[in-house]
Amino acid sequence: MNMLTRLAAAAVIGVLAVGGTLYLVQRGQPAVGGPSPTPAASSSASQPAVGSPSPTPGASSSPGNPASPSAGAPAWTATGGMIEDRFQDTATLLPDGKVLVAGGSNNVTNSLLASAELYDPGSGSWTATGSMPTPRQFHTATLLPDGKVLVAGGTGSNNTTGSNSALASAELYDPRSGSWTATGSMVTPRMFHTATLLPDGKVLVAGGTAVPGGDTGGGGPPLASAELYDPNSGSWTATGNMVTPRQFHTATLLPDGKVLVEGGLGSNSASLKPPLASAELYDPNSGSWTATGNMVTPRTDFTATLLPDGKVLVAGGLHSGVLAAAAELYDPGNGSWTATASMVTPRADFTATLLPDGKVLVAGGSGSNGPLASAELYDPGSRSWTATGDMVTPPRQSHTATLLPDGKVLVAGGFATEPPVLAAELYDPGNATR
Repeated sequence: MNMLTRLAAAAVIGVLAVGGTLYLVQRGQPAVGGPSPTPAASSSASQPAVGSPSPTPGASSSPGNPASPSAGAPAWTATGGMIEDRFQDTATLLPDGKVLVAGGSNNVTNSLLASAELYDPGSGSWTATGSMPTPRQFHTATLLPDGKVLVAGGTGSNNTTGSNSALASAELYDPRSGSWTATGSMVTPRMFHTATLLPDGKVLVAGGTAVPGGDTGGGGPPLASAELYDPNSGSWTATGNMVTPRQFHTATLLPDGKVLVEGGLGSNSASLKPPLASAELYDPNSGSWTATGNMVTPRTDFTATLLPDGKVLVAGGLHSGVLAAAAELYDPGNGSWTATASMVTPRADFTATLLPDGKVLVAGGSGSNGPLASAELYDPGSRSWTATGDMVTPPRQSHTATLLPDGKVLVAGGFATEPPVLAAELYDPGNATR
């Protein structure tokens, strides 16, 4: 089976690696029907958020040199385990330093989740918070300027037929009350999309698909449509269509306020067609999209990270059904892409997190033999990758990674070959192997 169908590693799909090839394993239809990518997640989730999915943006901080590694201190340490076993969820850093994890699919029961929980870095523990009105996965989560979190779209269940469907509904989480309330529904139901907070406080949602892919768990024909959420009115309005319909892409807010979208699939996710190399820019001032330079390597299920110098690092993913280690840089100054050093390990469905010192931490994901425990660092100064310590909990993919205010990275949840994956862990850049 073509590896592109693995993109839909949702509740209905397991992954079996044999001889370097990934095969789909039916895990049972969920009760209700998710990188950047996250993509991704810029995302989120991570942002899918994407994002992922997309990775979730962490607290902003000026690049600086982290403390010297402590002798014998591990880069990764276990922290409190989550209450619910989940993957294809979202993680959002709140203004008070806590992390909100919401939705996703349960590894064991294959059911979609409405539950949410909070991680407290002070105590290293998780506590339940209000449940979303609608169980969902493959959604996006965006921190708004007022401190609330906007969750939009994803896959849910048709209450009439019980079948999976793309959602148009959206809801808001209020950290002050710990509760969720419905807000305006999107113009178009969608999943595998991206969500980006714009400088004016509005949220740009772009692409995805409105049609779940049936037994593959993936997506149908991709969307070119995009829309804006206005927090002041709680409503959505259509904006200009993308140049190219796409899903499983990434979206990154650039320093000039434009949004860079690249890669993904321009076809049904079960199609044998290769992923996209094309990229385009959204201009909030005109509400229009224009094409920019094509990537060196067409890819999907990858990550995109804005670097301190304003360039965007794209890494890994799937290229024509094969795991990629290749990475490249987008220069907004001339709209072009140039290859940079390849990752140590080819991977897809992983997380990428910008650290306070300007390096990028890549962790976990899907490898040639299943979920990965390995992690590595990209150094923009030398444009090179080096392995850092392996995660201490089970190898995972479709997880979340969140930069905490103290500079550590929280990794939680995800899909593993041996669920449950309740364990969470922290990466300390000060103890990293360089």
